[in-house]
Amino acid sequence: MTDDLLGRHRRVLPDWLALYYEDPLEITHGEGRYVWDAAGRRYLDFFGGILTTMTAHALPEITKAVSEQAGRIIHSSTLYLNRPMVELAERISKLSGIPDPRVFFTTSGTEANDTALLLATTYRRSNTVLAMRNSYHGRSFSAVGVTGNRGWSPTSLSPLQTLYVHGGVRTRGPYAALNDREFIAACVEDLHDLLGHTRAPAALIAEPIQGVGGFTSPPDGLYAAFREILAQRGILWIADEVQTGWGRTGEHFWGWQAHGQAGPPDIVTFAKGIGNGMSIGGVIARSEIMNCLDANSISTFGGTQITMAAGLANLNYLVEHDLQGNARRVGGLLIERLRAVGAQIPAVREIRGRGLMIGIELTRPGTDEADPQAASAVLEAAREGGLLIGKGGGHNTSALRVAPPLSLTVAEAEEGAAILERALGSIR
Repeated sequence: MTDDLLGRHRRVLPDWLALYYEDPLEITHGEGRYVWDAAGRRYLDFFGGILTTMTAHALPEITKAVSEQAGRIIHSSTLYLNRPMVELAERISKLSGIPDPRVFFTTSGTEANDTALLLATTYRRSNTVLAMRNSYHGRSFSAVGVTGNRGWSPTSLSPLQTLYVHGGVRTRGPYAALNDREFIAACVEDLHDLLGHTRAPAALIAEPIQGVGGFTSPPDGLYAAFREILAQRGILWIADEVQTGWGRTGEHFWGWQAHGQAGPPDIVTFAKGIGNGMSIGGVIARSEIMNCLDANSISTFGGTQITMAAGLANLNYLVEHDLQGNARRVGGLLIERLRAVGAQIPAVREIRGRGLMIGIELTRPGTDEADPQAASAVLEAAREGGLLIGKGGGHNTSALRVAPPLSLTVAEAEEGAAILERALGSIR
């Protein structure tokens, strides 16, 4: 059945639609932090559908909310008043940290970032955008145009002029040897110099922790220092929280809060985890920015009742069960356990991250060269051991991505770490 499904997949879907594993996996169902394949084998899920199943698989509170809403009405569009959409927007507004916020719902993080770029360029009357090297912001034409990761940017054509800034990767690049204070100062000086060579940009778009890039991040406070320079020129700050939002980093509810000394972003984009698998994305922006468009607009599927019901139930569960605190506690234990493992394996260059967002960078032993073949081998070995993880990386890097649901238990963290230890040990 699996071979037949793979053949059918290849006959009708694009060649560039990536599949993990030499023998691709069909996941049929899940419960808690586990999923099962078509052959009935169980796996501990440390990737959550690319950080999307944020809370748990088949969480009763969410499935009940979705089922009850489906029994009433699934969809009506934004042309009609929508109680679940208003209620979720109210909750998100209060949690956003943005003054006088407005919320617009989309169906994905790509669409959220696309909307944020539309708002920023319209508000500022400029199509120049600052973005981070090693970044990823989605699959749409404009989102690809601000993605600083060659592996996920299939075209240089774009409606935007994009200028790439230093700082998203702490341990590689021209400033890697500096201490944190010097690193931030050098990146700020680079930004200051760059702005002297271009017309005033609309915005800086940045992930607090770069997801597809391999869970890399700058020192805390970098974007606060950037914000001081940007604010002097009226340039907006867009925080792409598609992967970092909702408490995944443990220490903060939003990733930008590690850089909040100069105030909150002007725009925040979100998606993935808020829907726990349902298609929800969105934009939070100061009212004058959100309201700057001078033409009508709607969203056919953004904010539809069934996804809003899921988002409300998921957010309620997340807050009531302090999953941010659990991410901090269990994630802290997991990262220390993995660092102890990595210290014994020459191919492990760095284990980084915070909360339940952990990257394991691999290189060829004795060198600083990326080893994508080793990353693929560990991915396969982890699956064989009963664990699903992800891959990432940017320019000359290869990394494994570990991002379990935020309800992960200590016992499950230890189980996953033991499997990863064996998988990493296989590439010595």
